[in-house]
Amino acid sequence: MKAYTAAKPFLKWAGGKSQLLEQMEPFFPQELAQGSIRRYVEPFVGGGAVFLNIANFYLVQECFIFDINPELILAYKTIQKNVEDLIQRLWNTQKQYLSLPEEERKEFFYQIRSDFNRQRKQINFDTYTDAWLDRATELIFLNRTCFNGLFRVNGKGEFNVPFGRYKKPRICDAENLRSLADILKKTHIQQGDFTQCQDIVDAQSFVYFDPPYRPISQTANFKSYSQEVFNDKEQIRLRDFFQLLDQTGAKLLLSNSDPKNEDPSDEFFEKAYTGYRIEKVKAARSINSKANKRGKINELLIMNY
Repeated sequence: MKAYTAAKPFLKWAGGKSQLLEQMEPFFPQELAQGSIRRYVEPFVGGGAVFLNIANFYLVQECFIFDINPELILAYKTIQKNVEDLIQRLWNTQKQYLSLPEEERKEFFYQIRSDFNRQRKQINFDTYTDAWLDRATELIFLNRTCFNGLFRVNGKGEFNVPFGRYKKPRICDAENLRSLADILKKTHIQQGDFTQCQDIVDAQSFVYFDPPYRPISQTANFKSYSQEVFNDKEQIRLRDFFQLLDQTGAKLLLSNSDPKNEDPSDEFFEKAYTGYRIEKVKAARSINSKANKRGKINELLIMNY
């Protein structure tokens, strides 16, 4: 019998936590390892690195994932519902793409990107149809072949990342998609605002928040995972929700940028989360286009335990 392979994120996602898991795990609540956490909730799932770590290696009875990005949720649900047909489409796309010379690959990429953006308004994001298979295939293809593997949209909600010159991108990772599908079959997936998780959070829940980060400088503001703006007003709305869930007895963990990387006097999070535990971890900055601006910076972990 073939050994089970732990599922990994199926998309490259700006702000993804794969590189930070080893530093983050010591800050998970002790109750998680003890088996007394019954429910895991992630209101900003993104690429899902923390969710998959929990689902792979901890005994929780239920997982609930949410995200405001409808394209992302469509892809998760497609993997959940019909992974084999998705794999076949991805394999066919990979075979076709890798057979092309570079200039034709570039044309192929921009044709897919154009189709993806043009067809967006025709997609019913609420009801699964075969059109979801094509949509998820295009999303994964674009993510694997675009510059830096980002998902970014403009104010109209159009995917706008340029072509990336990868020699042999892995567009179809069948083994990982099957492992992910096994986990998603036991996962509740919902598109929407982070507050939609309120009714399912109780004293036996662990909630991990990984919102769009507060920019640490004028040039660091990554735009954007979705059409919605996540500014300081939204950060405070999230803080208010964090305080609300704190009253349920749930264990809460939140990640964000550390403004003090650029401005040592910026105490936005210390003031917003007064009374909560705040720790720092080291992360590699990878979104900056200038190589000399990439390196280790602090990120914050905020806990109610």
